[in-house]
Amino acid sequence: MVFLPGAGAVGLDYFGVQQEVAQFTTAVVYDRGGTGYSDPLRLPRTAAAVATELRELLRAQGVAGPYVLVPHSLGGFYAHRFAQLYPQDVVGLVWLDAFHRDWDDFMPPSAGLAAVERMGPDLEQSERMRPALREMFAELLADYPEHLQEPLTEAHVSDAWMRAGIAERTRLTELARELRAGPDLPDVPVVALSVVGAEPGRQASATEPERTPREMNDGRRRMDAALVSAVSYGEQRIISDTSHHRLCFDRPDAVVDAIRDVLGRARP
Repeated sequence: MVFLPGAGAVGLDYFGVQQEVAQFTTAVVYDRGGTGYSDPLRLPRTAAAVATELRELLRAQGVAGPYVLVPHSLGGFYAHRFAQLYPQDVVGLVWLDAFHRDWDDFMPPSAGLAAVERMGPDLEQSERMRPALREMFAELLADYPEHLQEPLTEAHVSDAWMRAGIAERTRLTELARELRAGPDLPDVPVVALSVVGAEPGRQASATEPERTPREMNDGRRRMDAALVSAVSYGEQRIISDTSHHRLCFDRPDAVVDAIRDVLGRARP
C-alpha cells in the first residue's frame, strides 16, 4: 500500500490513515524528491521521473510489490504514470479525490488545468496567508503525537515547503498531456472517493463565479464515474461532509474502508 501525496502535502500528512492501514497490511508514505523531507530537486518534474523514482525507492527499501496505490490530489497523475510504466506492479487503486488526465473534459473552463495553474498563490500571497496556514495545520495535526505536531506545522509554513507546493502546481497541463500519450489505467480494482463538500472559506469572485464550485462538483462526479466504469470492478463513493484537503483528516474511516475493500479484491 503506497500513499502518493498531493501538491503541498507530504507523507506525514497521511500518518493517521497510514497507521490504521498498517494494522492489516504494509503501508508506506513518502515525500517525492524535491518535496517535504526529501532532498531538494528542481520542480516541477515529469510524471515519468517521479514514477521511476518511486519504484526504485520501493525496491531499495525492500517493499515488495505488487502494490495498491493510494493517490490524493496531484498524486493521481503520478499514480497513473506509475501504472502506465509498471502495470505488472499495480493490483489496485484507491483514488482520493485525485487529478485525472481528462480533467479538462469534465470541468468548466474557469476550473481547467491551465486556470488552476494561474489561480495558485505565489510565494508573496502564501507569506500573507502564513498565519492562517499555521492555524489550519495546527488544527489538522492536533491528534498527532506531540513530538510531530509543532515541527510538522512549522515545516509546512516554511519558505522551502511553500515554494515546493507552488512549483508542483505549475505545468499541470503538461503532466496531463504526458499521461494522455500513454495507456489507460490497468484493469484492476478501483475505488474513487469523490469529495463534493465546500472548501472552508471559499467564496465566489469575479474570476470564479458562484456556479463554478457547483459545476466542479458535478464534473468531479462525472469524471470519477467514468474512471471506475473503465475497469471490471470499480466503485465511486461520494463524500459530502468534508473538503478536498481535509479528506484524510476528517474521514479516515472512508479512506480505510476503501483501502480494505480494494485489498480484498486485488489479486495476490
